[in-house]
Amino acid sequence: MATLYTEQSKNVRRTWFLMGLFLVVVVALGWFISYYYNDSWILAIAILFAVLMNIASYWYSDKIALSISGAKPADREDNLELFRVVENLSITAGLPMPKIYIIDDPAPNAFATGRDKDHAAVAVTSGLLGMMDKNELEGVIAHELSHIGNRDILLSTVVVVLVGFIAILANIFTRSLWFGGGRKQNDGEGNGQSGAILAIVGIIFVILSPIVAQLIQLAISRKRELLADTDGALLTRYPEGLASALLKIQAHGEPMKKANNATAHLFIANPFGPHAFKGMAKLFMTHPPVEDRVKALRGIE
Repeated sequence: MATLYTEQSKNVRRTWFLMGLFLVVVVALGWFISYYYNDSWILAIAILFAVLMNIASYWYSDKIALSISGAKPADREDNLELFRVVENLSITAGLPMPKIYIIDDPAPNAFATGRDKDHAAVAVTSGLLGMMDKNELEGVIAHELSHIGNRDILLSTVVVVLVGFIAILANIFTRSLWFGGGRKQNDGEGNGQSGAILAIVGIIFVILSPIVAQLIQLAISRKRELLADTDGALLTRYPEGLASALLKIQAHGEPMKKANNATAHLFIANPFGPHAFKGMAKLFMTHPPVEDRVKALRGIE
């Protein structure tokens, strides 16, 4: 029988494996472009631009996410039970009290944001507050506090940097192909043929790499959701609360009024609704299926 601790360790290992795979893709892509042009200055500029762009996004990510979602600061008197739940679980988790926001939306959902535990915020929809009992609300809040405690926002930022880096390099390379150029091969016919084969393989890799990077990013997002489920259950010591909340969210079925691709991965459940992805589109799901999450929660002690 799996325990909270074994499930947590398993998901952490899987996440770092995916991060390692991501780094391999980045290094391979950078090496090929450097080799093809025999010049690293384009690579250096692309890296610098990607890092600067994503550092800026990191510092303002919480404000952007809250604004896009239409979140407003919650009033303590009007949401006393919510404040008490957040306060009690924050103390249990050893975290500073995050800021609390309300999203005026009938669809039940919630997310956490912020660059670290000292600059964190939790936002819940009005639909979630109206639908959940206390145990279910505690399960949802514990899940979001686990994201804060696990510093998922930092991990997500690192992944965004890598995805941006890959996209920029791939774009620079594919555009430059129109102007010709590339590494010259003057070492004989054999080397010339080898270079041509390497160039073809590399070009295919560059074209596909942004898609691969996006799939890895989504896979990491799904693993972080499973880990937050496990940690949230550990925090409340009542996995059924979160399992029941997830089933209620799925049963509602309707998308949020301000569902947005940029912030979809932040929410506890897909803001586009449980039926937004079908067939091959499931590869691009930001969240694991609710059935799998509930099964995992009910299978731990």
